[in-house]
Amino acid sequence: MSNANENFRKILDSLSATTEKLGFAAYKDENGEFMTEKDGVVSARYTGEKGVIEVRFENERISVFSGDDPDSPENTPKRLTASMLDENTDERDVKYIISDFSETINDKFGAKAPVSKRVQQQKAQHTVSKAAVKNGSFYDPSTLASKLCLVFPELRPYYKENLDKYGEFLGEEFFTKYGAAKVIEAIKQNNPATMKKLFQVLNEIYEDGTNDTQSLIAVTILGELGNDQILLARCVDYMSETMAPPVIEVNKYLASAAGKKAKKKLLNPPAYKPKKQKKPGFFSQAMAGGMQPPIQ
Repeated sequence: MSNANENFRKILDSLSATTEKLGFAAYKDENGEFMTEKDGVVSARYTGEKGVIEVRFENERISVFSGDDPDSPENTPKRLTASMLDENTDERDVKYIISDFSETINDKFGAKAPVSKRVQQQKAQHTVSKAAVKNGSFYDPSTLASKLCLVFPELRPYYKENLDKYGEFLGEEFFTKYGAAKVIEAIKQNNPATMKKLFQVLNEIYEDGTNDTQSLIAVTILGELGNDQILLARCVDYMSETMAPPVIEVNKYLASAAGKKAKKKLLNPPAYKPKKQKKPGFFSQAMAGGMQPPIQ
């Protein structure tokens, strides 16, 4: 059994405590098998009154999907989260995946305890808007940062600090201050295992990301390659056909006179201003007893 398959079993074993606590039981097929393999995809399902949970391993990626109909366990259309899982995944990575998956499953199916408005704002950064989902987008800037923390665990404190400081995730600030430098450092070091991990994340998230997320990858992060042809050549070996052309064009532009001028402006952005709380309208105030409506 490969190291990746062993780690898949470890993850399933650890998730069993979470699924059981939420009322889910391992689903077995007509042959009595919990783990099944078909067309190179290994999967395991849990069913309960709340719906279906499926953990799926394919193409060096492990994902959690969910469905609403326990009578149709094969119907699990919604992807909740995903991470890389290959021969280079170590014990530290496995622990991170288990933690991420457990938290995600709890958020989806656990009891919803009352949370403060600040925490609600923070959690909102981990989900893509309904409009984005309709347009086919799945990954937002916060998800990009979270997944890169799997490749570079030393970024996690800065990611959490960003959320805590603003009550929302500011991707441009996080990547300008910390994330981009870490990515460029890894490209310069050119360690094959790290490069493979890094670009698995960037390729996947660029493919299914919102416009803001794609811009962060192509401009804020990989735009820092400075049109260095040696570094770009290293990246091309790992970049997807979708991501490579925009990244190359961005680097060409940023190296031009117009690009340098635009970049100078980006280095001096306006100060962050928290969103203003809207004051209740006249009707809301009147209904709340804060004021009396005018006498006709």
